[in-house]
Amino acid sequence: MSGFTEQQIATFGLTFGLSAFMLYMLFIVWNLARDANAGRTGTVVLFFVLGFGMLGFLAKSVIQRLLDV
Repeated sequence: MSGFTEQQIATFGLTFGLSAFMLYMLFIVWNLARDANAGRTGTVVLFFVLGFGMLGFLAKSVIQRLLDV
């Protein structure tokens, strides 16, 4: 497939596909906060709690690059 290996395609899909999915999840959290009239504090709490899992995934990627795993 135009000179790309299966690993390169999988890495590209994982990186950009999950990034797009995470952005969509942030939109869903924002929409949830808006529809629930959560206010400023409630919105911050929603983004912190629901976004914490995404932060863990990003930290895992950074740690893997730093340790060359």
